[in-house]
Amino acid sequence: MKQIDEAQLEADLAFRFGYVSEFIGFGESDVAAIHGAAAHLAPVVPTLVNAVYDKLFSYSSTKRHFVPRQSGYDGDVPQDIASLTQDHEMIEFRKQHLGRYLTALVTKPYDGAMLNYLDFVGKMHTPKAGSAELNVPLVQMNALMGFVSDALVATILGLGLDADTQARTLRAFNKLLWMQNDLITRHYQAA
Repeated sequence: MKQIDEAQLEADLAFRFGYVSEFIGFGESDVAAIHGAAAHLAPVVPTLVNAVYDKLFSYSSTKRHFVPRQSGYDGDVPQDIASLTQDHEMIEFRKQHLGRYLTALVTKPYDGAMLNYLDFVGKMHTPKAGSAELNVPLVQMNALMGFVSDALVATILGLGLDADTQARTLRAFNKLLWMQNDLITRHYQAA
C-alpha cells in the first residue's frame, strides 16, 4: 500500500495533481490523445463557447455572476442582469477567456505552468483571486463542469474518429475534467 501524506495534498499543488493523476490513471497517453484532438476541436471552439454562454445565460443563478466587473476587464459594466446581453463587451471578453482555456487544454504541455493555470481557473471563480465581488457558488461550478463535459463528449462523438481513437480521447478528457474539477472544488473548502 502506498503511503500518502494527506496534509501535503492540501498544501502542495504539484503533489496533489500528481496524486490525482496517478490515482485515476491520467498519463502521457492521455495527454497525447487530448493533443491529438486539437486539429478536430479547434474549429468547434467558438461553437462550444457559445453553447456554454447560451446555457449560462438561461439561468438567473449563473447569469448574475456576469454583472460585476470581471478581473482584467476595464470597460463598461452592465447595469443589471436584465440589461446584460451576450454581445456586451464584458461577455465578449469572458468568451475569449473560455476560448483560450479550451485551446490551452488541447495544445499546451501539462507542465507546472499548465498546472498553475488549471488551478487558477478554480481560484478565479472565488473571492480568493481576481475580483473580490466574484463568488460563484460551488453548485454553479459543478453544473457548468457537467455541461462542459457533456458538450465535449457530444462533440468528440460527432468527429467521426475511429472507435479506438474516440474511446481514448473520451477517456482522456473525462480524466482531465475530473482533475480540473478537483482544482476548482479545492478553493471552496475554506470559502
